Amino acid sequence: MENFFNDVLDFARTGFAEVNAVQGLVVAIIAVLFMSKWGQWLAITAGAVAAHVALDIMAPVFAESGPFRLPPVLEGHYWRYIGLLLAGYFIVVGVLFLLKKLIIRG
Repeated sequence: MENFFNDVLDFARTGFAEVNAVQGLVVAIIAVLFMSKWGQWLAITAGAVAAHVALDIMAPVFAESGPFRLPPVLEGHYWRYIGLLLAGYFIVVGVLFLLKKLIIRG
């Protein structure tokens, strides 16, 4: 049982590290600006992940450094990456929303 919890914590740490970059933090801050109550946490997190993935796909197109390519949705490592993003954004959006509520209340 202890090994399971260590695996879950490692997954959350890796997801947090994926989001803790400039692109991830900007997406998370914008997501928190749209969030008005805790009940929206999961939906906002899913939207942030969708925005992050869309930016990953479209960045080479916008920079004119590569063509548009669909993501590899049939490969397992891609869905692990999506899961890591979900875990990371869940943590980051939660923390930023808590800070937003504390600052606005104060």
